[in-house]
Amino acid sequence: MKVAYVFITPRCGTYKLGQMILPQLEVGVHGVDVVGMFFFDDNCFVLSKGHPIGERLAKVAREKNILLMMCDLCALERKLAVGEPRWCTADGSGRKEPGVCQVQNVVDGVTVGCFPDLYQALANNMPDQVISL
Repeated sequence: MKVAYVFITPRCGTYKLGQMILPQLEVGVHGVDVVGMFFFDDNCFVLSKGHPIGERLAKVAREKNILLMMCDLCALERKLAVGEPRWCTADGSGRKEPGVCQVQNVVDGVTVGCFPDLYQALANNMPDQVISL
């Protein structure tokens, strides 16, 4: 089975990912194939360059072909990206062409985007289940 994780609750990046999921992935006992992880709010900080969990996760993601993506607005607000929101304007209305947004000061392999970007990135490796934590 293939799963994708969406980290939405406070501390789930440091606790649930860092203390449960990541150690299991590192030793190969997690039990499913993880195809993607999408980070919201302060959970994005674990992907900061030099963060111990983020550095370990980047290594596992590279080895296991796991997509690591941060919410564009969350990353911009936390100075983990530069540019503009991908699919909305500064006033909150939608846009048909994506804005330019690029990660900065994050571990290798991390991308930034919104749901349309996530769906496109997973299109060739679709999960059977999406789990929100």
